[in-house]
Amino acid sequence: MRQVVLDTETTGLEPEQGHRIIEIGCVELDNRRLTGRRFHQYLQPDRDIDEGAVEVHGITNEFLADKPRFNDVVGDFLAFIEGAELIIHNAPFDVGFIDNELRLIGERRNVGELCVVVDTLVMARQMHPGQKNSLDALCRRYDVDNSHRDLHGALLDAEILADVYLAMTGGQGALSLGGLSSAANNYQVISNSLLPADRPPLRVLRASPAERQAHADTLARVDKASGGQCLWRELEGD
Repeated sequence: MRQVVLDTETTGLEPEQGHRIIEIGCVELDNRRLTGRRFHQYLQPDRDIDEGAVEVHGITNEFLADKPRFNDVVGDFLAFIEGAELIIHNAPFDVGFIDNELRLIGERRNVGELCVVVDTLVMARQMHPGQKNSLDALCRRYDVDNSHRDLHGALLDAEILADVYLAMTGGQGALSLGGLSSAANNYQVISNSLLPADRPPLRVLRASPAERQAHADTLARVDKASGGQCLWRELEGD
């Protein structure tokens, strides 16, 4: 399953008041693994940035003076997200701004027509009711390193959210196998060196009824704790 973790930075809080997107950051996950593909763009908003917003993300009007406008990059942006499951923290904010940008350039489609949107803030509130569920709070809860996050930044926050999302849903961000450059190719080399061709067949031990029931009970608990987001159950359903 292809997923795109997305974040934006803006000139202010309300698109209805004329505020615009000034940074878009996206990272791609494929089958719950970071692919290394990303979309990152600063944008010229054709308006001043609120002082309070600058204090949050540190992006200034002067820095954006020579940056492209949304209309200049929209084709590449939509090609990157279309058909993916979008992972966003507090999705109504980012989706509202993106839909506003699309309306301003006359694009008839909106994010909801291009992608399925998953709001990790809603997920976190279901999993941890009554607790703080900001991105920083989730980093502390799931032991995700965000020590390099002095200011908000769309790409940086998307990268951090990807790690948080994988931790929230019981996955892992990456698996390092001693610096192997190609998992598929090196797996074959390792297999040939450790398992000779004339080895006897491996004994197959099937799960007992009690073990299968224990497995089902565990999945039920995971599904309940994750608000119905248990990936194993989804795969078994396929």
